[in-house]
Amino acid sequence: MNGVSIIFSALALLVVVFGASGLKIVQQSEVMIIERLGRYNRTLVSGINIIWPFIDRPRNIMWRYVREGLEGQKLVQFKELARIDLRETVYDFPRQNVITKDNVVVQINAVLYFQVMDAVKAVYEISNLPDAIEKLTQTTLRNVIGELELDESLSSRDTINTKLRSILDEATNKWGVKVNRVELQDINPPNDIKEAMEKQMRAERDRRAAVLEAEGRKRAAILEAEGQRESEVARAEGERQSAILEAEGKAEARITTAKAEAEAIELIKTAVGGEGKDPIQYLVAKEYLKTLEALGKGTDTKTIFLPYEASGVLSSLGGIKELLKQ
Repeated sequence: MNGVSIIFSALALLVVVFGASGLKIVQQSEVMIIERLGRYNRTLVSGINIIWPFIDRPRNIMWRYVREGLEGQKLVQFKELARIDLRETVYDFPRQNVITKDNVVVQINAVLYFQVMDAVKAVYEISNLPDAIEKLTQTTLRNVIGELELDESLSSRDTINTKLRSILDEATNKWGVKVNRVELQDINPPNDIKEAMEKQMRAERDRRAAVLEAEGRKRAAILEAEGQRESEVARAEGERQSAILEAEGKAEARITTAKAEAEAIELIKTAVGGEGKDPIQYLVAKEYLKTLEALGKGTDTKTIFLPYEASGVLSSLGGIKELLKQ
């Protein structure tokens, strides 16, 4: 009985050891690299997996973690893990000094979003994947910023991010990593450069305000001059139309008067004798008498001298008398 108990106990212990070492449960979005006798064997996916204890062993990978210290500072830690996370990972790198093309030292910190696409390459192609990604990002950032001046670095973040992502994605492809995004959080130039930039910005704003004010005055003067010109043109046009209408009215009045006089002459002609009679003597005598009447009304008139031709005019009075009779 003692021998049988020992055998059963050994079998039970073997089952427990086998279950603890040979049964692997892998969570979703994680994989595990299995080596058999030191050589790559297979990759365990999410779910329940069984391996041979003491023969198959998981291969660890170095991973990077960031936690906050007691005073709020960020502490970076590296740990070896048997499971590889396939989800997108964020690395927030510390600030670093970078020299621009115009020899200005600025502090820049970047955020990198990457994802492990091939766990086998991430384990066997690089010894320390997080450290390699960090160093590659820092050196690439120095190279990209070194090709730009300070003003371009501050105003071309999208261009810098795109260029960094392209370079890093191509470099980390052999490690089984895909770089999705690279973002520059802060670009901090020195304090004296900041003060100079602020002065330049204020001067530029003042210049723009002066230019806008001058353009406004210029536009107002142009509009005022155009308004005065249009007003003068309208006034001249009105005066021209008024003069034309007045001239046309006078012309029509003179035509009407001439027509009336012509009709009156025809009536006088008919009254003084019909066809063949000349009404000119009658008209002349009539106008002569009006003139004599005007001369006679003068208060200072003492003597009136009649010209020699007055006898001829008076001779026509007989004709006027006959006209009045008729």
